[in-house]
Amino acid sequence: MKVAFLEDVANVAKAGQVKEVADGYARNFLIPQKLATLAGPGVASTIEAQHRAQTKKQGQQEAELVRMARRLNGQEITLEAKAGAKDRLYGRVTSADIASQLERATGLAIDKRKVELTEAIRQLGSHEVTIRLGKDITPKIKVTVTEKGAN
Repeated sequence: MKVAFLEDVANVAKAGQVKEVADGYARNFLIPQKLATLAGPGVASTIEAQHRAQTKKQGQQEAELVRMARRLNGQEITLEAKAGAKDRLYGRVTSADIASQLERATGLAIDKRKVELTEAIRQLGSHEVTIRLGKDITPKIKVTVTEKGAN
């Protein structure tokens, strides 16, 4: 059966390709999952229109991420934590703590998985943290950890 792929299918085809596949594979998996459609005379133009719409949507999302990165770049946030001797923290400051404080400070919802920490912060002071919003969109923020109750 000849089908036109609407999305990439690993080890089979890329989106937009027209290929011959087994009848059962097409009827029972590809078509119900909306990964492919029967290849007919008007399918090429439909796939092209879907591809253009998807490209436009990705461009808009990337532009939004760039605007968000400009707002975040150079942002400074302060977190308070209990500390003991030699400015070591009781506990640690994690990416979730940074993401929630950043959301309070800027109003932008940042997923904690986007905050790149090699390991949790366990020391008072200033630390530079990278936020990975996209493939090449990585603003840096400054996180200052101060002792709770010290003013």
